[in-house]
Amino acid sequence: MGKSLAEKQELVAEIKDLLKDAQLTFVIDYKGLTVSEITDLRNRLRPAGAYCKIAKNTLMHIAVDGDETWQPVQSFLKDSSAFLIAGEDVASAVKAYKEFRKATKKTELRGGVMEGQALTSDQIEALGDLPTKDQLYGQIAGAINAVTAKIAIGINEVPGSLARSIKAVSEKEAA
Repeated sequence: MGKSLAEKQELVAEIKDLLKDAQLTFVIDYKGLTVSEITDLRNRLRPAGAYCKIAKNTLMHIAVDGDETWQPVQSFLKDSSAFLIAGEDVASAVKAYKEFRKATKKTELRGGVMEGQALTSDQIEALGDLPTKDQLYGQIAGAINAVTAKIAIGINEVPGSLARSIKAVSEKEAA
């Protein structure tokens, strides 16, 4: 038995709500996955702040209709579709999906949408090669720490250099 109109409207509203805060949405063909495998995918995506929604293509079409940011996703709507919706940490979400696909070998990445632009599967996989937000924070902190260390060494060297100069001048005058 299919879903009632109220259930469908609720699902469309839920998808719209998830898309409000999303940075990236990509579409996969989930044909052949078991319920436990889909649960595994959802569990892998959760730490990255991403969601896996399975809905009929017509419901996703309704959810993105009129929204210019997400409308390009309509070009990927065919067959059985699952929608992976990523928040701020796009790289982690894509990495989680790639690990899942490598483990199951059952899904196909069709494409996605980011900032109103349709992306190919290759472009989305390239996003997975980027460092995660935490890794970027670490790199920035390391760079800031290196700069402050160099400044501290430079500041510390000024009095020592001055003292050596004074000593050299006083030795020269004494001789």
